[in-house]
Amino acid sequence: MNMLWQSILLGEILTERQEVPSAGALASGEIRIVAKISFNDGKIQLRADGQTKTGMILIRPGDLVISGVNAAKGAIAVYDEGNTEPIAATIHYGAYIPNRRRVHLKYLWWLLRSQMFRDLLLEYIPGGIKTELKAKRFLPIPVPLPPLPEQLRIVARIEELAAKIHEVRTLRYQAAEEAESLIASCLMHMFDDAVQSQTNQTRLGDVCSFQGGSQPVKLHFAYAPRDGYVRLIQIRDYKSDDYLTFVPHDSVRKFCSSDDVMIGRYGPPIFQILRGIEGAYNVALMKAIPDTNRISKEFLFYLLKEPRLFQKVEEDSQRTSGQTGVRKELLENHITFVPPLPKQRSIVTYLDELQAKVNTLKPLQEETKAGLEAMLPSILDKAFKGEL
Repeated sequence: MNMLWQSILLGEILTERQEVPSAGALASGEIRIVAKISFNDGKIQLRADGQTKTGMILIRPGDLVISGVNAAKGAIAVYDEGNTEPIAATIHYGAYIPNRRRVHLKYLWWLLRSQMFRDLLLEYIPGGIKTELKAKRFLPIPVPLPPLPEQLRIVARIEELAAKIHEVRTLRYQAAEEAESLIASCLMHMFDDAVQSQTNQTRLGDVCSFQGGSQPVKLHFAYAPRDGYVRLIQIRDYKSDDYLTFVPHDSVRKFCSSDDVMIGRYGPPIFQILRGIEGAYNVALMKAIPDTNRISKEFLFYLLKEPRLFQKVEEDSQRTSGQTGVRKELLENHITFVPPLPKQRSIVTYLDELQAKVNTLKPLQEETKAGLEAMLPSILDKAFKGEL
């Protein structure tokens, strides 16, 4: 902390609001109730109904609102002064009136969401950040308080840098989405051209068949490999290697190899096109078996990713309320584009190269994500040490 800054107790600049909303105003919806405060941005979300069995507090525009349970995670908000009506929250929240002659509310909001404040909670609160933060524990905590003009300067600087971080994060997400959509876009153009020229079109069911999975006969599972057991492939396995499931080998009848094309039948999201894992598979998955005289597995993998087919499956699921999952009949009757095998190979080579480029972006995106996530805490740390 800057040695020239004063250290004051929060109770010197905040007063707990101790008003209680009327039961009638809550029941009628005249006073709405806080559902939660978002950890990431500190925004207040309100409930759709006014039913409650818990004691309530009143919050007025301009109040600082703190979740007693999740303050250390960032659940701290300012109820905007632009609002005209009060709101309410359960007694697990606290509402505080700031002394505006001494503190700028946004300075305090940023400070209370910083690592510095989390460290203060660990230092001054018995039980640390796991203790519910009531006024009697919250208000005696000392915090750095520079003069008001310096508070305004700090807030302006933090918000300027936070806006730049947000802009970079937005551009990063857009780049990631555009990279992921490249292959879908290529497929869409390829099939558009085929439809317009009316060449190489056929029913999907004429070039491949679909085999649904089976339920294991025995329902006792293991979560580590052992003799006589086989890995049971589930949709979640394609996202994470955690919680793998193994079942007795003789309890299942359907198996897939790592180069098989698999379809996720249930969701959400339904209709995931998957490869790369071998083992037994259950009814949540379906194997696409190509007629290799007419279509390769590699081309079939991309063929099933055609955006129009995704849309058709989604519309069918909405009509049937998703009860039947992905229907084999719908896939079999889908009219698609199947060129001769040499042309399929050249298309697969091109799409594989494109996918490889997209895959190289992913680690870079994760690195930039980690860097961006660390920037704002670093800025806040400098700000409240007087180094910004």
